[in-house]
Amino acid sequence: MENSTQINQKRESLVSDLKAVIQDAEDLLRSSGQQASQQFDDRYKNARVKFEDTLSHAKTSLSGVEQKVSARTREAVDSTDQYVKAHPWQSVGIGAIAGLVAGFLMLRR
Repeated sequence: MENSTQINQKRESLVSDLKAVIQDAEDLLRSSGQQASQQFDDRYKNARVKFEDTLSHAKTSLSGVEQKVSARTREAVDSTDQYVKAHPWQSVGIGAIAGLVAGFLMLRR
């Protein structure tokens, strides 16, 4: 499993990629508002290629994060399932206490 430092680094990288996508989209919009000319066509094509590359990289990063979250969720479900099977009455007690606490909190509102 990854430690929190690695997760934070990947999260920061993902945020950075998304910011780059936004910046590229802004550049694309700015360049599309100018007059049509050869220079415009070249800038538009360059901005579009850069935007597509950044978007592709962001999608890849999101896919990796999604897979890791899914794997961690499966691990948590498996661990919970094993605990419940090993300690059924404790699990019932924990569920009952959680229900009581939730009920009391809802009554206060």
